[in-house]
Amino acid sequence: MLTAKLIDNVWATRKADSLNGLKFMLAEVIGGSDSGQRLIVIDIIGAGIGDRVIVCTGSAARRMLGNDDIPVDAAVVGIIDEDCNFG
Repeated sequence: MLTAKLIDNVWATRKADSLNGLKFMLAEVIGGSDSGQRLIVIDIIGAGIGDRVIVCTGSAARRMLGNDDIPVDAAVVGIIDEDCNFG
């Protein structure tokens, strides 16, 4: 899983039929060695631009959609309300 900030919406006028009805967003990874990397994510929980979110990738993202055949590699699975410092 990654933490990221949602920075924009992404619209695709042509896409695979299995992607119809899904909300695409542009996310920027925050923290860790991938910080600054941008990726397109599917938002299934109603997050918005500016939200800090938890993103799962790979097969875990497809499972969030309930179908392993959908060509998705990243999905928003949580909105971060507050950072916690452990230690």
